[in-house]
Amino acid sequence: CLVDARCRSLTASWVRSRAKSAGEAVSGGGGGPSGGAAAAGGVELCSYFEALEAHGSDSALTHGVYTLDELKELARERGWCPYFLARHAISFADVVVYNYQYLLDPKISGLISKHLQRECIVVFDEAHNIDNVCIEVMSIHFREATLSACERNIGRLYQEVAKLKRVDAERLNREYQRLVQGLAQSGALPAGSEADEIRANPVLPEGMLSEAVPGNIRRAEHFVTFLQRVVRYVKGRLDKCAADRAVYVERPARFLAGLAEEAAVDAKPLKFASERLRSLLRTLEVTNVQEFQPLMLVAEFGTMCATFETGFTVLLEPSDDRTPSLPDPVMQLCCLDASIAIKHVFERFQSVIITSGTLSPIELYPKLLRFSPCVVRTLTMSLRRDCICPLVLCRAADQTALSTRFETRSEDATVRAYGELLIQMAEHVPDGVVAFFPSYLYMEEVIRKWAEAPRAERTRGGDGSRGGPRARLPSVLDRVLEHKLVYIETPDIVETTLALENYKRACDCGRGAVFLSVARGKVAEGVDFDRHYGRAVLLLGVPFQYTKGRPLTARLEYLAETCQISEADFITFDAIRQAAQCAGRVIRGKTDYGLIVFADARYNRHDKRSKLPQWIGQHLTDAHLNLSTDMGVMISRRFLKRMAQPVDTEDNAAVSMTAADLKDASRLREAISKTVVS
Repeated sequence: CLVDARCRSLTASWVRSRAKSAGEAVSGGGGGPSGGAAAAGGVELCSYFEALEAHGSDSALTHGVYTLDELKELARERGWCPYFLARHAISFADVVVYNYQYLLDPKISGLISKHLQRECIVVFDEAHNIDNVCIEVMSIHFREATLSACERNIGRLYQEVAKLKRVDAERLNREYQRLVQGLAQSGALPAGSEADEIRANPVLPEGMLSEAVPGNIRRAEHFVTFLQRVVRYVKGRLDKCAADRAVYVERPARFLAGLAEEAAVDAKPLKFASERLRSLLRTLEVTNVQEFQPLMLVAEFGTMCATFETGFTVLLEPSDDRTPSLPDPVMQLCCLDASIAIKHVFERFQSVIITSGTLSPIELYPKLLRFSPCVVRTLTMSLRRDCICPLVLCRAADQTALSTRFETRSEDATVRAYGELLIQMAEHVPDGVVAFFPSYLYMEEVIRKWAEAPRAERTRGGDGSRGGPRARLPSVLDRVLEHKLVYIETPDIVETTLALENYKRACDCGRGAVFLSVARGKVAEGVDFDRHYGRAVLLLGVPFQYTKGRPLTARLEYLAETCQISEADFITFDAIRQAAQCAGRVIRGKTDYGLIVFADARYNRHDKRSKLPQWIGQHLTDAHLNLSTDMGVMISRRFLKRMAQPVDTEDNAAVSMTAADLKDASRLREAISKTVVS
């Protein structure tokens, strides 16, 4: 935040204009953290930004592939700003790789991706969670602390507007005239240096850009008063929610009706609130935009409520679900329709590809994102040998059912059965083993029980009298530690990173390790356990979402009404795609191999396993279904023994081809004839 504010104070167009007209700007050296330089009585500018503007914008980069670190090194050598160099490079690069948010989130894409042409081919890779990403970028939530900050922001705006009226009233008049002409001509939209840009409004309809801004918010002081009424109303609603200890769920139309009745705020000017605030901050020449982030958040909240009649719900809760006894009211604008965020991508680009190794069932994604695909393809894996061994374990050796159903998952027999499975896998599987739990809470509960030593009877003397104290039996974790070290994922990213490093070190030195993780966690989404780091993955249960959460409940109702997707179908689909994502952590190439153990009886049902990706389903034969843990261990040992044999180089060449091989027609035909397509 401080860096952004400092950067803006050195690169904003009004700062540069002031320096030019004063004729005394200094831009050299850059010895401090800001990278700029100043002279007494002079105007401070950023030397790196000025150098890029003077030379870099007209200088093409040499052909090659640049990572962010390489761009920073290049910028350091030439004295350019690496941030603006990266943004400039996007406009002429052949391939750009970046996070979903840079394209899906309209508040960011308007700044970063605006130069991309319609002919660009957009590829969303690892897009199995793309609907959740769309929901996340369009949802807003805030608490009382945010509204208190908004009140301070409004007080600051009153001061800045009054100051500007005394110093340069003409600037406010010019802004007023532009607002009369419409947003497209106002200061709200880009008009000058890229350094001036503030994050854009969330998905404004095109027609609004040519509309005149309503008269009651054109004057700066009137608009600040307008925002003050909105903030007071929202704060009153949160206070009432906390006092009543009640939950309120309502459509945006109902929220707007209450806002109009109690605060005299109409929906039409509220549509323009976010852009109008953006225009005002530019007119006031505010450099520390981050200071006004709370007020911008509430303005975006109001704009989206007034813009979208469907696809959203307003939720007020008196406390956080994790701490229900502590009063902490929160207001959320929950997006229910994932298509709202991605619609502008489909309209803007002529070729959009959505792909992932766990995009299954693929037929559900067009419904969730509301588009008609031109091509739908599911590709199998071409392997010379069966290097994947999925197993569905339904019961323990003592016939205890394996399941994390809420009714039975905390029973001692169930926890003990999962512990025995982990012990046997740690004993028979070499190197690394990764186990995924459905949630952090369940993992903590199970580990706590695994750490407890089982009770043992007191020893008895020869005459039948009680003997000495009870002998201590080893706990589940003690028995696992006899074979491998144990590491655990936590919500803390630093602790998890350290645990991963030590886990891989244990695998490298031959000691072997078990990593206990959580589906939907950081490890399940972004860490590869390739080669010896992951010879087996255990899914201890089905990772269903917490279905009592009110945002999820509202979304399920919306999907049933508008997309004809039943609650059971979506919950199952979401759980299985998360399970498949966890399973894919151990298979990272054609020469890799690993076990995938689905340790829950519910995976044996057709409605569950039929939703698994084809690359898993093609290896899930009847012989691998409905197994007990001892049968699963026997099949695992046989599989690992077979995989440990040397791999024929010629066999690998049939399924791992170079770019030159792909261009050779005879080589390609030979490879196809030798390849076994499962």
